[in-house]
Amino acid sequence: MRGHESSVSSISVHGSGKYAITTSTDTAQLWDLDTFQRIRKLNVRQSVGIQKVFFLPLSNTILSCFKDNSVFAWEFDTLHCKYQLSPPVEGSVLFYKVFAVTRDGRTLVAGGKSNHLHLWCLELKQLIKIIQMPEKVRAVRHLEFLPDSFDGGSNQVLGVLSQDNIMRFINIETSQILFDIGSPEEGISTAVISPNGRYIASVMENGSLNLYSVQALTQEGNKPPPFTFKVVEDGPKYTSEANKLITKVTSERSKGPWKSKQSKIQSRLLKLQAHTSLENKENELPGGLNKKRLQALLKGFGEYPAKYRMFVWRSLLQLPENHLAFSSLIDRGIHSAFVNIQKEYPIKSGKLLRVLQRTLSALAHWSAIFAETPYMPLLAFPFVKLFQNNQLICFEVVATVVVNFCQHWFEYFPNPPINVLGMMENVLAHHDKELLQHLIKYNVTSQVYAWPLLETLLSEVLTREEWLKAFDNIFSNHPSYFLMIVIAYVICSRASLLHCNQAADFEFFFHHRNNVDIDVVIKEAYHLMEATPLDIHPQQMLEDFTPLTKGQYPVFNKYPMFIVNYQAQKWEKIRQDEIEYLKERQLAHESEAKAQEQKAEDEAWYQRQKLLQEAEEQRQKILLEEEKLAEQRQRLAVVKRELKVKELQLLDGSRRRFLNYHQDQLQMELKCLNDEIARKHLIKDQEAVAKEMKEVEAHRRRVDLEDQRVQRLIEMDKEEIQKAQTVAEENVARGEQKYTDSDWRPRRDEQDQEECYREIAKLLHDNRVREAELLKAMREAEEKKQEDVVQNKAQLEEEQKVAAAADGHRKQFSDDRMNDELELAEKLQREDGCFERLHDLKARCTERGVEVQQVPGSGNISPSDLSTLASSLRSRSRAELARRERELMAEVRRLRRRIASRARAGLPAAPSPPQPARPEGTCTAPLAAPSNYSSVKS
Repeated sequence: MRGHESSVSSISVHGSGKYAITTSTDTAQLWDLDTFQRIRKLNVRQSVGIQKVFFLPLSNTILSCFKDNSVFAWEFDTLHCKYQLSPPVEGSVLFYKVFAVTRDGRTLVAGGKSNHLHLWCLELKQLIKIIQMPEKVRAVRHLEFLPDSFDGGSNQVLGVLSQDNIMRFINIETSQILFDIGSPEEGISTAVISPNGRYIASVMENGSLNLYSVQALTQEGNKPPPFTFKVVEDGPKYTSEANKLITKVTSERSKGPWKSKQSKIQSRLLKLQAHTSLENKENELPGGLNKKRLQALLKGFGEYPAKYRMFVWRSLLQLPENHLAFSSLIDRGIHSAFVNIQKEYPIKSGKLLRVLQRTLSALAHWSAIFAETPYMPLLAFPFVKLFQNNQLICFEVVATVVVNFCQHWFEYFPNPPINVLGMMENVLAHHDKELLQHLIKYNVTSQVYAWPLLETLLSEVLTREEWLKAFDNIFSNHPSYFLMIVIAYVICSRASLLHCNQAADFEFFFHHRNNVDIDVVIKEAYHLMEATPLDIHPQQMLEDFTPLTKGQYPVFNKYPMFIVNYQAQKWEKIRQDEIEYLKERQLAHESEAKAQEQKAEDEAWYQRQKLLQEAEEQRQKILLEEEKLAEQRQRLAVVKRELKVKELQLLDGSRRRFLNYHQDQLQMELKCLNDEIARKHLIKDQEAVAKEMKEVEAHRRRVDLEDQRVQRLIEMDKEEIQKAQTVAEENVARGEQKYTDSDWRPRRDEQDQEECYREIAKLLHDNRVREAELLKAMREAEEKKQEDVVQNKAQLEEEQKVAAAADGHRKQFSDDRMNDELELAEKLQREDGCFERLHDLKARCTERGVEVQQVPGSGNISPSDLSTLASSLRSRSRAELARRERELMAEVRRLRRRIASRARAGLPAAPSPPQPARPEGTCTAPLAAPSNYSSVKS
């Protein structure tokens, strides 16, 4: 069925008839019966598994039971879980296998591999009772309530089919057995109760169908029960919850289960007619069948129905089903004659091969002749293939065929049955002499055209359906019919046989399938049975059909005992010789294996010695190589030390060159700073002189204006003097005298001033000449410096590569660098005295400038005014120069601190910033003057 991976175990239909649930071990599916479409599917884990899913009567509830004893109730409309039944109490745990529900859907009974039954109340959702079945019951196979028209759906009688194939009907309220059906001899395979509860139909293990009347079974129980004696016994004061629920099933009768007056339940057998005549009693078969009627049915249809063929065969052959006897044969194991049967008959199916091996072994244990018969596997194989699922039936069918249909086959063992073949040849000669003459003409005997068909039971020349149809007729007739059907096959093939003219063709014909109609062969066999004279009819030589005896199988000794025993002794001797040969071969193999092992050990020892020798030689070579490597390592260490020394030397040289270069850079920066300071001082002096000249010129113009005023005043005085002539003459004389004195002094000042101007001009000219020389020298130094920079740059690139590998060694030289920086700082401090001389020189220049700035005044300006003007000019110029000197000193101190901090940090001093372009005539090289102003503080 679609959606199920395993076989469907149960089908439950809803009360409305519109829905159904199919259940297998892996899933349960809900179907709509109107459209045959699947509505829902329940999937569970493979480890849990589904036991059964079914509808509860008179409700829309679905009950699902799983293999872990969990039971769930689901609402049909919404498929929501309504409730779950709690697990059973401890002390009575069983794995649920079968279930039954009362018609009102209120009570659920569950059973399994135990003699306990659990009664659940679905309204209370709890376990209300545990029924303990008799000790003979070990497992429950089927549960079903017996309906009653007057109980309102609350069924009280429960049918329990146990593993002993007996179905017991008990009252779940009183826990008493009402009646039972079946017996160990006639066990029940399955049973079903009619909806009205009047009849019980059961299929028995022997294949028969029994119909029981519930009224007849219960009529004995309706009688009043006989009196009983009960003894009151002391019991335990406290019982567990499980013991309180457990109720043992007892019989309501005083002596055993109910029996009828004939001490046996009457059962009606299926028969074609109600009454049989006395003359047909011999044709009655087990299972209610009649041989005459089966033969009539067979002649009408040509074969038995395929569905009932096996059942009919078992009835026709009257198999005894001796379980114990067959088990004793099987327990003896595989017969030595069939241990390696797979080599002679390679069968693909392992199961089929095992069944064939066991069947043949059982036959060989039953009678020794079958172990020596070479064609026994060919004879038994068709039945093994048919009955491979039931080995007992398979063995008994083969044994019945050998006993009845293979009569007189083994009298001339190990030769073919010459007597049987002679009878067949006589029948063929009577019915088709021409064909027999043709066969004799080409030396084709009955061992060629009859024996291959007999020993294979026609299985080589017929298909499966033809073979089954043929044996339907063989089993339904006298054993001589088997010989007749073989002769009929030969006669029906006469057209093909008459065209054969070689022995090989005849042999091929009787070992392969041919175009022969089996229905014609069967009709011809019946014709031969009727038309053959009694004097040559095989029926006169063969006995009637005799079934196997019940309990034990009959003794089969219809064969030459001395030949079989001789062959058995011969085979036993051969087996003993083979065993001895195998033992000797085993010993030889063991000795050879030991020799090979010893040889392998010797070779391994020699190989180990050789390997040890090679390892020793290799070790000597390794030692020599290690010595060479040690010498090379020593030389390499010496070379490494030399390279390290050279590297350190190069690093030291590069460090010193770098330090020198850095010191030169610092000196050049300092010289540039000194030159800049000097140039700025000169510019400041020039600006101060120009400013003073401008001030002197302005003062001169002011003096001229004052002189003009003085002249006016003088003219006014002259007028007054004219008015007072007497006084004027004296004043004129005095004025002339004063004028004379005042005129001589300015002339002298002018001469001094001109000398100062000449000296200043000479100094300026000398300074310009010196600046030009310095500029030329600076340009030459710059060109040389550029060349040195290019060379030093290339050299520094090489040294940087070397210095990159020597970064670890720089720390040990940091102290030396610090010392060098400190020495440089001390050297600079020693040169601080030069700044004082420079300051004195500038002071003198300043004084000279002040003197030059003195200009001659008019005759009316007094010397005190000139001195006051000169002193004011000098004070302003000195203040300006002092301010600029302080700025330069602060810049020099910052530079020194930066150099000292870099020296203490172990880092190279920063390179000097690029010098801006200077106009022509400015200082670009350091002056010879000292560069320290530490002596000037204010």
